[in-house]
Amino acid sequence: MSRVLVIHGPNLNLLGKREPGVYGSETLEQINDQLTKQGTEMGLKVDTFQSNHEGSLIDCIHEAADQYDALIINPGALTHYSYALRDALASVDVPAYEVHMSNIHSRESFRRVSVTAPVTKGQIAGFGSMSYELALQAVSKGLADRKES
Repeated sequence: MSRVLVIHGPNLNLLGKREPGVYGSETLEQINDQLTKQGTEMGLKVDTFQSNHEGSLIDCIHEAADQYDALIINPGALTHYSYALRDALASVDVPAYEVHMSNIHSRESFRRVSVTAPVTKGQIAGFGSMSYELALQAVSKGLADRKES
């Protein structure tokens, strides 16, 4: 069974309370439960991790290299300026998929640039919590394609 790690960055622990007009009313726990269930249905083992600390996220990515077949990451605000997080993603041989619940390209100008996206397989943004589910589908397809080649 392939293993997938979903990494949630800063402030995502406040989902359900934080700006529900932007991020919806689902909590992080609800999103994680849905991803775990969806993963099981797809034959994937899904684990989750959340931190408000850049260094903890970087350590998690480094440790994932020997344990996971793919990463789904919502870097939160670190998306826009964390070259350290970008370098961590680039330094491991694990495909990463970037997720955002809001459409970062239609928000404030500083949110429109992702320094992490260039080192990921792709970016899914703007579909609320469904962005994570779409990423999990992309991971499943990507892992299947990799096994076939």
